[in-house]
Amino acid sequence: MTNEHFDVLIIGAGLSGIGTAVHISQECPGKRLAILERRQRVGGTWDLFSYPGIRSDSDMFSFGYDFRPWNDLNTLADGQSIRSYISETASEYGVDKLIRFGIETEQAQWCSEQQHWIVSARDLDTGLARHFSCDFLISCTGYYDHKTGYLPDFPGAMHSPPALAGRSRLSEQEGRCHRQRRHCCHSRARHGRSGSPRHDAAALSILRDDRTGT
Repeated sequence: MTNEHFDVLIIGAGLSGIGTAVHISQECPGKRLAILERRQRVGGTWDLFSYPGIRSDSDMFSFGYDFRPWNDLNTLADGQSIRSYISETASEYGVDKLIRFGIETEQAQWCSEQQHWIVSARDLDTGLARHFSCDFLISCTGYYDHKTGYLPDFPGAMHSPPALAGRSRLSEQEGRCHRQRRHCCHSRARHGRSGSPRHDAAALSILRDDRTGT
């Protein structure tokens, strides 16, 4: 079984994943880093959702990266502009070269004996299993199910086929979901982080001080 080992492994190449990769590559340049991304492009949520009218419901000056501020005059940006912003950031800081596209993470477990994470994944193009290990595992996958959206079961409701479903209603529901969750993920997305500032600062401190595994 072939296994690739990294100091840090990030799951997800969306807003948080790219931001986290930039922070680590800048502050801990000696660490071996990789990003596993299920999709074929950078952007995460902003690549997944492409329905007409999708946009941010947070101002981009606070939603964007502190190290690469949003300079567009459109404060509540459309989805494509946000995806471009993420992609351009990844390219500018060189972390786009660290992304393994088309790799779906299936399982991750901590191995106490070897003192590292063991990650099982699958190449979606070939169907072959892929195996990774890492000292630090950071999940930046967000909260959407990229395979199947949530469909509640209302008594007596009749569901239209997906191809015939009204996008306006779906867009409204997705917007509500985003607003309800914004308060708990707004600050971490702003800084490209996957956890609380206290935990992220502690993790970066450990990575900086660990000079033996560079």
